Amino acid sequence: MNQDLEQTHSENLKPVTTSVEDKSGQNIDVLIENIGKVVKGHREQIVQIITCLIAKGHILLEDNPGSGKTVMAKTLAYSLSGKHEHSDFKRIQFTPDLLPMDLIGSHLYDESNKDFIFKKGPLFCNILLADEINRASPKVQSALLECMAENQISIGDQTYKLEDLFFVIATQNPIEMEGTYPLPNAQLDRFFMKISFGYVSEDIELEIYKKQLEIQRSQDAVEAVLNMTDILALRSKAEEVHVDDEIIQGINNIVRGTREHSGILLGASVRAGIILLKCLRAYAVINKRNYVIEDDLASLVKPVLQHRLLFKSRGDETNAVDSIVKKEITRLSRLNLKR
Repeated sequence: MNQDLEQTHSENLKPVTTSVEDKSGQNIDVLIENIGKVVKGHREQIVQIITCLIAKGHILLEDNPGSGKTVMAKTLAYSLSGKHEHSDFKRIQFTPDLLPMDLIGSHLYDESNKDFIFKKGPLFCNILLADEINRASPKVQSALLECMAENQISIGDQTYKLEDLFFVIATQNPIEMEGTYPLPNAQLDRFFMKISFGYVSEDIELEIYKKQLEIQRSQDAVEAVLNMTDILALRSKAEEVHVDDEIIQGINNIVRGTREHSGILLGASVRAGIILLKCLRAYAVINKRNYVIEDDLASLVKPVLQHRLLFKSRGDETNAVDSIVKKEITRLSRLNLKR
């Protein structure tokens, strides 16, 4: 979309406030820059992950080993300050012999009190890296469902609230690899986005090799640049972002279009549309706007919706969604040109 078109749209939306361009926008820039010192060549993915964080969601990264997923999660966690020096970060390596209690925790007998006490598991944290989640059994995968959806864990007749800031970054190997258990649709639906890191460009890869020691030192000395209050403030700011009725109509048309496309067996749900709306608001905040534009919609539809759909064939995975989005963006652009 050209600059004139974006300007036309912004004038029609008449945003109520521009404060998002002040401290909030500066905080996001500082966070992205801090992560970029360690995670090279993946700015788009960094923005997508922060979008999910601000939208109060969780994210799934599917890629081959060695693409920087674990480093990304650690760097994000260490860039945020919590009750201690950094936010509480936990990493769980999912394996076939993992049990639900290894995630949630268990009751242990306390000899001094002659009673059982609950020993919290790694799910009680701010940022959780669920590494190679599709190597664990479906029973273990499902243990994440309640805490991701409701920010709480139920054990027997007791319910334990998780932290206000609880963010899951899950990784999975491509499903073609041996020893993997494909995530069921109910589990996939809990992730606001599914993205891939992919390989960096040749120039970036060469830079990584040349500056490997420098990057390693940066990784070992990541400074916290934002605190939990800053993130919660960004989340509140996202809820104030204005979404034009035509953009909402566009979300509706795209979601319903996935149910009617000949190449899609199972289309997106209403919840998928709500998640897309939340991500659009967060994405606008990252881009220092208090309103959503068509470009935001074009950027987020695939990472938000594609993993929720079932396609008739591999060839339909890209073409089906692209055709639906292109049709809707064209409609929205024509509406703006007429204004």
